[in-house]
Amino acid sequence: MNAIRPEIVVFDLGKVLLDFDYGIAARRIAERSEADEATVRAVLDSSELLIRYETGLLARHEFFEAVRSRTGFRGDLAEFGHCFADIFWPIEPMVEVHRQLRARRIPTWLFSNTNDLAMEHIRRHFPFVHHFDGAVLSYEVRSMKPAPGMYETLERLAGKTGPQIAYLDDRPENVRAGLDRGWQAWVHTDPESSRRRLTGLGLL
Repeated sequence: MNAIRPEIVVFDLGKVLLDFDYGIAARRIAERSEADEATVRAVLDSSELLIRYETGLLARHEFFEAVRSRTGFRGDLAEFGHCFADIFWPIEPMVEVHRQLRARRIPTWLFSNTNDLAMEHIRRHFPFVHHFDGAVLSYEVRSMKPAPGMYETLERLAGKTGPQIAYLDDRPENVRAGLDRGWQAWVHTDPESSRRRLTGLGLL
């Protein structure tokens, strides 16, 4: 373990602070579509479509039209947005970890591959996301983890590099990219192990 105490903590969002299930979206969209749930799920899981949306290469209405053309969805964009984005619930022990870091005045950042429909819903329903010092979101910076652009943007905006940054993410490839930059990064598997890691770094 690095001897340097990190100066900021960088959190992935999905499967770290919020859990989610795209199956919920597929089921709701299928109920209003010509396509069945499996077909809708295949469309939502389409790497080409979702990656383009989550890197800001497709606007919200373009993503909606692409899904509608492939599924026969009969609702409007507002209904689609609700079906697509209302799939999250908080991982309360990690929300509490974040609250404790904030109480100790340790700067925290969000660092997420996501899209504007999801973030609009999350900001409306999960107040804790407003209590970060900053956020680097893939659709805003037009880069997705583990590509270097996201990491470079975080370093530039936060003014921190290397071991000054503690970073937890559930995806090993994303963590590896952080480790390659000298960040003190680890794969988040459960709240207790990440709490122990943050405690060992002198942050909790």
